[in-house]
Amino acid sequence: MIRQGSDCTLVGSSYSTHLCLEAAKSLEEQGVSCDVIDLRVISPLGYDAIVASVAKTNRLCVVDGGWGPCGLAGEIIAGVTERTHPSLFKSTPLRLTLPSAPAPTSGPLDGAYYLQPKDIASAVVRLMNVKSR
Repeated sequence: MIRQGSDCTLVGSSYSTHLCLEAAKSLEEQGVSCDVIDLRVISPLGYDAIVASVAKTNRLCVVDGGWGPCGLAGEIIAGVTERTHPSLFKSTPLRLTLPSAPAPTSGPLDGAYYLQPKDIASAVVRLMNVKSR
């Protein structure tokens, strides 16, 4: 874990970790405190730190620089939900990935295609506003 928080767990790997840290700084200004976990190794994927963080924050947001279907974010969410009781979550785990579309070859389209810290912060704010089950 590279940042301590209490409201939401943000998980990233590689450049996605940088995006998570930037989003966590922005969210802190809005009163939302995030754990940020950097997955330095994804094989084997160690779930202990993620599960411990989710047990504390009760929310999970996984940021992946790849596409959603069959991706790392889905695998992390599946692994965490297999290792925890559903009542632990205050909201459904969230995966933030690239859109299901080919990568743009135009500079102006990059900003709309690739995740930015503001996209992560907005998603976490929505996640925080979900009513408990």
